Amino acid sequence: MMLFQLVTHQPQAVGRILQGTPAWVWGLLAALMALGLSQTLARQASTARVLALPAAMSVLSLVGVVSAFSSSGRLGATLVAWLASAAAVMFVLRHLKPARHARFDPQARRFHLPGSWLPLVLIAAIFSLKYMVGIELALQPQTAQQPTFALTVCAVYGALTGIFAARALALWRMTTASH
Repeated sequence: MMLFQLVTHQPQAVGRILQGTPAWVWGLLAALMALGLSQTLARQASTARVLALPAAMSVLSLVGVVSAFSSSGRLGATLVAWLASAAAVMFVLRHLKPARHARFDPQARRFHLPGSWLPLVLIAAIFSLKYMVGIELALQPQTAQQPTFALTVCAVYGALTGIFAARALALWRMTTASH
């Protein structure tokens, strides 16, 4: 990867890359980190709010695939790789239990959730992947044509999406178990 070579052989380039990053990207990072940090605290949330984060991160993951590979002529294959990876991870984690001490109050239709660092880690991973892939493709646009690169990136995006989805499914099952 060009980015790895650049960082190891010309570390001063990192500063130029960071300076060349649009301000809105840093704003997005700050907002995502705030959202992730909010997940580390115990909280109460509606079903819609509990499902909003996995949905939003799935969209960000999918946008990463589309923005990186839409002009490569491999969009169909990369979308299939993303979806297959997400489905495989969801299948593997299909029996995932909700976090210990998580509970659902059917009368109030609210979850009582303990804090977790996992959403922050997953959010940071999706953002970092999108950022690094964006830099790599800016440095070497032809990298998007490499099947190994494209499918690996999409599989990682899909796996992160699958983890978010499996966690949401575990919580969703709490709502149906209370009926």
